[in-house]
Amino acid sequence: MTEQKNNSAIIIFSGGQDSTTCLAWSKKKFDHVTALTFDYGQKHRIELRSAKKIAKITKTPLIIHKIKLFEQFKNNALINHRQKIMQPDKQKLPNTFVPGRNHFFISIAALYAYDLKIKNIVTGVCQTDYSGYPDCREDFVKSLEKTINLAFGKQPNSKQALQIHTPLMHLTKAQSIKLMQKLDQLDLLKYSHTCYQGISPACSKCPSCLLRLKGFEQAKIKDPIEYIP
Repeated sequence: MTEQKNNSAIIIFSGGQDSTTCLAWSKKKFDHVTALTFDYGQKHRIELRSAKKIAKITKTPLIIHKIKLFEQFKNNALINHRQKIMQPDKQKLPNTFVPGRNHFFISIAALYAYDLKIKNIVTGVCQTDYSGYPDCREDFVKSLEKTINLAFGKQPNSKQALQIHTPLMHLTKAQSIKLMQKLDQLDLLKYSHTCYQGISPACSKCPSCLLRLKGFEQAKIKDPIEYIP
């Protein structure tokens, strides 16, 4: 078995604000970056177009992986096109929560990493300014990293272990925008797609749009994408 490429990474890349920021971060940190995008029946499938555009601009190899599994489960508003996207209720999981999504995404990214002899996975999950998804939290990511390494026959925290990087985990949306500014890649965000409704100009009303708008407002930077008034 050939040695893993310690300075290469595979990034879970949706074409959204957070993953685009992670892509810019990864390009600075690693010599070689591969982007992995998932087509899973999402209502906002327009994000695939953003992923392709940004990958082309940044000259990043892009893998698009089709998952049909999630389309079988209709009890969430990101898959069920007839279900209305609701504002989050702090007492309940958001109706945009797709159970198992990040679990599957990271696990599939790990399979690609194993096959390509890549040691690092990057994902834009965040537990500071987020939509309340339990699979965006640090304890979940650390647990899954340990499980994947054990499944691959690698001792967790060893030199051979696969690492999952979460550069935005403890940043607010405003801080992540400032990070993009520091990386001198703020212009890339004008090609990103965030709106859960899957429309452009963005709806400005869904939970994802509201988080993005709040972040740019707090960062005192103009959002480069267009919104419906």
